[in-house]
Amino acid sequence: MKGPAIFLIQYVDDKAPFNTLPSIAKWAADLGYMGIQLPVDERLIDIDRAANDLEYCKALKAELADIGVEITELSSHLVGQLIAVHPAYDMLYDDFAPAHVRGKPDERRAWAHETMLKAAKASHNLGLTAHATFSGALAWPYWYPWPQRPAKLVDTAFAELAKRWLPILDAFDKAGVDVCYEIMPGEDLFDGYTFDKFRVATGNHPRVNMILDASHLILQQMDYLSYIDHYHQYIKIFHVKDAEYHSDGKQGVYGGYASWRDRVGTVRAIGDGQVDFRSIFTKLYRYGYQGWAIFESECAFKDMQVSAAEAAVRITDLMVPMAAKAFDDFAGSKEAHTSGHDDRSDPKMAKLLGFGQT
Repeated sequence: MKGPAIFLIQYVDDKAPFNTLPSIAKWAADLGYMGIQLPVDERLIDIDRAANDLEYCKALKAELADIGVEITELSSHLVGQLIAVHPAYDMLYDDFAPAHVRGKPDERRAWAHETMLKAAKASHNLGLTAHATFSGALAWPYWYPWPQRPAKLVDTAFAELAKRWLPILDAFDKAGVDVCYEIMPGEDLFDGYTFDKFRVATGNHPRVNMILDASHLILQQMDYLSYIDHYHQYIKIFHVKDAEYHSDGKQGVYGGYASWRDRVGTVRAIGDGQVDFRSIFTKLYRYGYQGWAIFESECAFKDMQVSAAEAAVRITDLMVPMAAKAFDDFAGSKEAHTSGHDDRSDPKMAKLLGFGQT
């Protein structure tokens, strides 16, 4: 595992030092971050040039290396959202797109599609192997089964979702880059069941993978450690984000219409919530996770810059070096680690088991 890294999407701003890539990268490096997850934002990266100009990508990487950070992945969360927009959310998501396609759903989706294709090429040109995004949502308004859903409504939605994503997934496959969907409410891919359903709808496309973010799971009251057991082979990006959930007599999961600060479940700064990060890191180490540990800031209470400074230290503390040998090697015999063949026919092993010939 590599890290610490930080997702920049919540920090990008029109004010310095958050308005240019060199200045925000230096801010992150000064806090102790080694990686930055970079949103496809024109203030930070020219996605058209990155998709077509290798020299631009080389210069960008070299500039960041001089600062002391590297890009972990590109992120197209807001663009991915526009691949599948239910009409109920049309106005809410319109601002995710440039002005010339707002109010024009078909043109907006075409723009999002082309931008995703550019992101695939840019990721390849930058030497990246994973990409972070949202799935979008056609079926989300129907997540609660009342009124009763018509038969095959959800199947139809996932078939259409897959149809829209397959050309993009193929482009990422050609680029050698995994597409990692953030699994969270508001998206059609919001839990393990829906992730599985999407995989089936795409014909188990090899580039369909996921972002692990335990905060989205604890707020749904899911077992996030068991989730890792189920889906570790698909986890290619890891967002380190805390959350807490306290049941009461007025609200349920996600708190409905309450503000983030008034919900029974809310996102917190690392260490201020209930997520057992030590166990998550251990699980990921056990399953051989090779990606980055990336802090994301969404705490409803703590200042974002304070959260970022604290997170760099806490993630570093969680990233313990893996043991190079078994703890009991001191007591092992010479035979303990030398056998590389079938012990059932080995006379030495048979003798140890008590049935070898003397």
